[in-house]
Amino acid sequence: MKRLFIASTLLFFSHFSQAYPIDGYPYTGIKRLDYYNLAQQGIVEGMQLPAGAKYPMERILPRLEAFQDLSTGETDAEYNQQIVSFLGEQTELYGVALLDISDPDKPIYSEHNANYKSNVGSVGKIVVATALFKSLAELYQDDIAARENTLRNTRVIADRFIERDGHRVPVWNIESRELNKRALIIGDEASLWEYLDWTLSASSNAAASVVMREVMLLQHFGRDYPVSVERAQEFLTTTSSSELRELMLSSLNGALESNGIDTESYRQGSFFTAYPNNRIGGMLSYGTPRELIKVLLSLEKGQLVDEFSSREIKRLLYMTERRIRYVSHPALNDSAVFFKSGSLYSCEPEEGFRCGKYQGNKRNTLASVAIIETEKEGRDLHYLVVVISNVLRVNSAVAHQTLGLRIHRMIEARHAAPAGKDSL
Repeated sequence: MKRLFIASTLLFFSHFSQAYPIDGYPYTGIKRLDYYNLAQQGIVEGMQLPAGAKYPMERILPRLEAFQDLSTGETDAEYNQQIVSFLGEQTELYGVALLDISDPDKPIYSEHNANYKSNVGSVGKIVVATALFKSLAELYQDDIAARENTLRNTRVIADRFIERDGHRVPVWNIESRELNKRALIIGDEASLWEYLDWTLSASSNAAASVVMREVMLLQHFGRDYPVSVERAQEFLTTTSSSELRELMLSSLNGALESNGIDTESYRQGSFFTAYPNNRIGGMLSYGTPRELIKVLLSLEKGQLVDEFSSREIKRLLYMTERRIRYVSHPALNDSAVFFKSGSLYSCEPEEGFRCGKYQGNKRNTLASVAIIETEKEGRDLHYLVVVISNVLRVNSAVAHQTLGLRIHRMIEARHAAPAGKDSL
């Protein structure tokens, strides 16, 4: 039987001081949270969020306060068999890893084709966030307030690193209470925390490249960061491409390796926009289900960098925007979902085939990583799941949504109250 190799430790948490919980504006300064909070109260017009997207900040924490020995669990035959049946005739085109920790003392692990390696697109933005928090932890190891201050008060300005990206981000004017969803433009100014939110919640490629720029500046200038725009630009324009490339790669890969992640199985090797890739360069990016499930578990154990970093990354992955792809089925409306996905598709001429989003006939890769938390009928469901697929000529977003529903129902059935007994 296959085994999940994750370091065995015993953790005890003391206390803690997308995507982000909507009551988080006063703490973070992420403006869109003010908009969503007001919309839920009916003060401004806006989308009503499902119940699972309304958890307060204090409820969004790494949940595994004490987790011992998860390195010897065999894969579960029942889950394995069901997952393969869900995939039908396309089993070889999927990689899946699932860790059910609804009962932390009896974790259930299942995987199928878990070494399936693919470019996972925007899932690599988790690496970017990890690298930023790792840089802050190195500078301010025992000073959480200094980290919070850097995130909230550093003013970040978009430059050519955003070129070219059409992803829209929510820009909320606190004073006029006007929401504008648009692509970032050169000169856009916001806090470092807001750029992180745009990176993970709105999945802006432009914002992600800007955050990568800030990681490089943090690594180079240390406690002098943040520096003036002029000083930052002087460093970025006078330093050779090879040196900048090495700084970028060492920052990203080092953040993963220091957390026990194998960068031969999960790596972000380039920027998300063309200009810095042309100026600085990079290398291949990829992920596997087995390594990505380790990242999610490390996050839940409070070990992805440290407790503060794990908490904040989890909050940034908490979906309080419109739910998409794997987590979009209404069956998950009452669940809290922590989610990132990445899509890469391309098409070539084919008679009778119409190219569409998430529906390529040359390439149709979709990666989904999720933490699902559900309180239902007195029972607590908690699981981590990674799915990577490359099934051509199908709508991969719908395929992942369907798989998400089936896996959720499978886990519900596994933890259902015995017949004739009331739910506890």
